[in-house]
Amino acid sequence: MRLCYIDESGTPQIPGNTSHYILAGLSIPINKWKSYDNQIEKIKSRYDLIGYEIHTAWLLRPYLEQTKIPNFESMDFQTRRFEVTRARTIELQRLSKSKSKQFKQTKKNFKKTEAYIHLSYSERKNFIIDVANTLASWNDVRLFAECINKLNFNPILARLSVDEQAFEQVVSRFEKYLQIFSKNPRCKTKHFGLLIHDNNETEAKKLTDLMKKFHHNGTFWTDLRNTIETPLFVDSELTSMVQLADLCAFCLRRYLENQEEDLFNIIYKRGDRDKKQRCVGVRHYNGNGPCSCIICNNHKESD
Repeated sequence: MRLCYIDESGTPQIPGNTSHYILAGLSIPINKWKSYDNQIEKIKSRYDLIGYEIHTAWLLRPYLEQTKIPNFESMDFQTRRFEVTRARTIELQRLSKSKSKQFKQTKKNFKKTEAYIHLSYSERKNFIIDVANTLASWNDVRLFAECINKLNFNPILARLSVDEQAFEQVVSRFEKYLQIFSKNPRCKTKHFGLLIHDNNETEAKKLTDLMKKFHHNGTFWTDLRNTIETPLFVDSELTSMVQLADLCAFCLRRYLENQEEDLFNIIYKRGDRDKKQRCVGVRHYNGNGPCSCIICNNHKESD
């Protein structure tokens, strides 16, 4: 039995505020999830993040107020929290008095990053690298992802929306992996899988209905013989493995949009591979055909 934790990066709307939409699924053996979860908790403990969500995009943002606090990096965590909280309170008071349009957005930014203010930028980056390296060391974990370039996506030709195509692709690749794994002589019983998706009220019903159709008619690529049930939707704040799917999706998007390779090269190791070790679990849909990225080059080689 395998659990496939799913999360996204970017927006599915066209044009939206990102050029790419990424849906990533992280497949973990059911008998390993507790051990792997404990490993992530140990890393969180080192950075005083127990009980807090790993939201990679918010962790890796610069926090301007930290740079204005003298000797910030020499302070202990408790003092850092106090100083940053004070600086942020002063800034919010200033914006509220001036009735600035920035007040609402700044308040949101502060709320989203509140858990991480005791860590410097370099510490936050090191935390994400530690988590990514730990994930990459799990040899029995598989990454499935659909990376859609929305600039070249035609929903009329695709007959699907961006998020629907991404979901169908991830489900299909996970299902094919389960089918192939079940045929392995070392696998004594049929291997089943269950999808666990970050809870999104606008997506939950649509994806549940879509999954019911897949069970009845199959996807464009395969019948569902090993993937059971409709997705379970969970709060990512409470589930570390969904947070890791978020990390993977973020790294893939930053690579495709900004050519940031450091984190991408770490997590890409877990992409599902064929017998020739070519990564077939991650696809970059570019609309106009393959581009020169690492993902597309892997698929060219597997054609």
